[in-house]
Amino acid sequence: MTEIIPVNPTTIQLAPLPQSILPAISQFITALGIPREVLASEEEIECAWRDLPRELRSIPNINLKGELIIKMCIAVSVGLFDSAINYAWNAAILQLREKVKNFGLEIVSQILSKNFEEKHLLELQDSELLDICLKLNLATEDGYFFLDQCRSTRNNFSAAHPTIGQLDDREFIVFLKRCVKYALAESTSPRGIHIGTFISAVKTSRFTEGQCSLWLERIDATHDAQRDLLFSMIHGIYCDPTTLEPVRLNIIDLCLPYSEKFTSSIRSKLIIQHSEYRAKGDIQRSAISQQFFDKIGLFTLLDDCEKHTIISKVLNQLWNVHQAWNNFYNEPPFAERLAELSKKGLLPKNIQEEFVEKVVGCYIGNGHGVSEMAKPFYEEMIREFSPKEIQHMVEITRKNSSIVARRINSESSCRIKFIQALKLIDASSVPDAVRVSYENLIGIRRSY
Repeated sequence: MTEIIPVNPTTIQLAPLPQSILPAISQFITALGIPREVLASEEEIECAWRDLPRELRSIPNINLKGELIIKMCIAVSVGLFDSAINYAWNAAILQLREKVKNFGLEIVSQILSKNFEEKHLLELQDSELLDICLKLNLATEDGYFFLDQCRSTRNNFSAAHPTIGQLDDREFIVFLKRCVKYALAESTSPRGIHIGTFISAVKTSRFTEGQCSLWLERIDATHDAQRDLLFSMIHGIYCDPTTLEPVRLNIIDLCLPYSEKFTSSIRSKLIIQHSEYRAKGDIQRSAISQQFFDKIGLFTLLDDCEKHTIISKVLNQLWNVHQAWNNFYNEPPFAERLAELSKKGLLPKNIQEEFVEKVVGCYIGNGHGVSEMAKPFYEEMIREFSPKEIQHMVEITRKNSSIVARRINSESSCRIKFIQALKLIDASSVPDAVRVSYENLIGIRRSY
């Protein structure tokens, strides 16, 4: 077996293309009577070859992707950019699969609530793999967005399928840069927590100080989706009337240090779960749940919890319809219902941020248009935003993981709509904390 010699990515340099290669390519094409344009021009080949090392130096453990990377470089050297992007994409997909495996296939199975073994991972379509990576937080919102663009480019412009056109050197380098930045260059990723082991540890005996610290570290190292699941599960265990007191103390030990860092999603799930106990008339679980919120310092979240549950469901229904292909026709009734529920002063504080983001997201659209029939309801809600809701709206563009922020920052039509939405607000209601940002955004609008 040939020994693999480790390569230091920071020292990667590519030798200049020999003077014989480019003329030989032209001579070969001429001999076959094929137009020179079937391959990249000599200038494009030289420019791509010159820029390759910078991207290669960003790939850690490059030996592990060596075969595909070498083939990609050779394809570039002869102007086969359609083959080069295919090799780059395959290397990215292999890296994403490895991330999922490192996270733990058994844990992925628990999160997806279905059997998920290595054969299922290998059978995933590229789009499905990207979806799972996003759900597991192995890819950021930005990474998912750009890798999904790369997937579309690979499907339409690579040698893997009949192409609809050709890429030039700049387009190839941008493609490679995104594969490297959002897949190949990511050498670390969160690890999942085995739910069975976690629940067993919580239920077995009273935590020692070191044991509690270890589980808090593991919770901190995993991703938001699994944290949502874990805290929701132990809240349910805490509220079970048959749960022993040492187990409840373990749960408080895990939740209390983390309660201030609970995302709006976790808080929403806990409130909805509490409301379900009340709705079913389960007095015991409802009383124990109130005790849970009190002990972790979040008792105030229980105010207006019934309204929270109702509005949260309508928000989710509206957002799901908005994300669907026929959203222009189906949004109005959901938008109207939300407008009725959100009259001034009736919104629970804990849902304001989600409410603002989804209303603004539906109003600005997805870059392909908006639902004109739903627009009056969105405008009505935006005009009635409270000062705190206005602050949430102005701060949307600062949220790196927000889909709405990504639309505003990447789609000019969405940004224009966002500025129009800001102009619906009474300027006197803008809080001082975001007044400068608000005025800057309005000023940007005047330059269009």
